[in-house]
Amino acid sequence: MNNADEEGIRLQKVLSQAGIASRRAAEDLITRGKVKVNGERAHLGQRVDTSKDVIHVSGKRVMTDVDKVYFAINKPRGIVSTMEDEEGRRCLAEFAKGIDQRVFHVGRLDTDSEGLLLLTNDGELANRIMHPSHGLPKVYRAQVAGIMDRATWNKLLKGIELDDGIAKADKLKIIDEHAGQSLIEITIHEGRKHIVRRLMDEAGHHVSRLVRTEMGPVKLRNLKPGTLRRLTPNEVGELYREVGL
Repeated sequence: MNNADEEGIRLQKVLSQAGIASRRAAEDLITRGKVKVNGERAHLGQRVDTSKDVIHVSGKRVMTDVDKVYFAINKPRGIVSTMEDEEGRRCLAEFAKGIDQRVFHVGRLDTDSEGLLLLTNDGELANRIMHPSHGLPKVYRAQVAGIMDRATWNKLLKGIELDDGIAKADKLKIIDEHAGQSLIEITIHEGRKHIVRRLMDEAGHHVSRLVRTEMGPVKLRNLKPGTLRRLTPNEVGELYREVGL
């Protein structure tokens, strides 16, 4: 056994503590070549340094740094998307009081919008998520005025010229139509300010309510407004894969 294997924590224990698998199942993953450490196939009995070694299981990054935390929060309407506000308005810090670590928010929602935001202290991941080059898809439910016709639908998918360039929906879905209003699901990968509201206004369908339900692999699920939950190891791994880490 070399010096590197004499130090650190056994790999199967690390995988178990990270919530990936039981120790026995982790051993099976290692034996079947599903685990890599720093880009190389892992072996049974291997020890790792969780502060610097990069571990992947079936192609997904495993976050082993116990000091890193990842939360999803359902931002209620009327809450400012900041951790503190100079004007004394209600902000995200109100809902993060139970988190021991100092976290920051990933992504923004305007005050009148609701839904999914991420809270973390992982700066590297946050920067990748926010960088335009990665284009993490985001899904919204929007209550809009009017019934959308096929021409408008096609225009939204092909692209509409805004004052700061062309914007378009990646996907569209009609959820409901009633009393001269439509509930739509719109997927968009960019993060320009108020992009969904501006896009729909330009298309002639003013948004009266906007809820973000997904950011990449992370879904809002049944999370109640003003509450948060820890991301699962799988969600964190998928986020890392989406942004190339």
